Amino acid sequence: MKHNIYFADLSPFRPLFASGLPVLCYHKVGRKPAGAKLRGIYVSAGLFSRQMSQLRAEGYRSVSADRLTMNKAPAREVLLTFDDGSLSVLRNAMEPMAAAGFRGINYLVSGLLGGVNEWDTVHGEVPDRLMDEAQVREWMSAGHEIGAHTKTHPKLSRIPPAHAREEISGSKKSLEDRFGVPIRHFCYPYGDYSPQVRDMVEEAGFETAVTVDPGVWRGDTDRFLVPRISARAHSLNFRNVFKRLLGRPLVDASPLLG
Repeated sequence: MKHNIYFADLSPFRPLFASGLPVLCYHKVGRKPAGAKLRGIYVSAGLFSRQMSQLRAEGYRSVSADRLTMNKAPAREVLLTFDDGSLSVLRNAMEPMAAAGFRGINYLVSGLLGGVNEWDTVHGEVPDRLMDEAQVREWMSAGHEIGAHTKTHPKLSRIPPAHAREEISGSKKSLEDRFGVPIRHFCYPYGDYSPQVRDMVEEAGFETAVTVDPGVWRGDTDRFLVPRISARAHSLNFRNVFKRLLGRPLVDASPLLG
């Protein structure tokens, strides 16, 4: 069973984070634009900065995605991941990360660098600018990593296998040719995968792949099905407002400890 657990504040996550390596998932960092439908994938710059400060104050240090190839998840480490290559991450996340001494990995949609989130705009979502080549190089020059997120962001389990294979392997080759670095880490668009898609990613030469299945990385987890905790603001619905007034935690992450 999957649980919709979102990371906004460290307090309710301490026991879970102590049980393995937390891999945090972000998309866009900044103010939600007017008309945005996918409001949950925006984290304000202020909230992001507070999260980085909290983690740093608790003694966490960020690690490379290469950590996922190891069989042990040491304590007080965190992996920061960003999906899609949104320009908002470059503009709003780099300074708080630098202040905390953190680094992260951005999974890029290789065929849309410098463009917009076409996989969302086709459904009426507001456009979000993606980093172009120069901006990706700026991200990398600050010590951050890049990974692959396919060429055009399809649901891989719902397209023909030959097409899925090209989306996976083609994104790896394109990014390696363009930036001259090995691309070892993959992210499934929409968190969508199947056993066949998982095997395609391994066969393409990737070393890890992240999902949006909730949980923390433990050394015995399949490194091509890495769980993550999505970051977002608390919803200000009636239940959460009531909890806040009573001084109760807004999130219960304990189901993921099992």
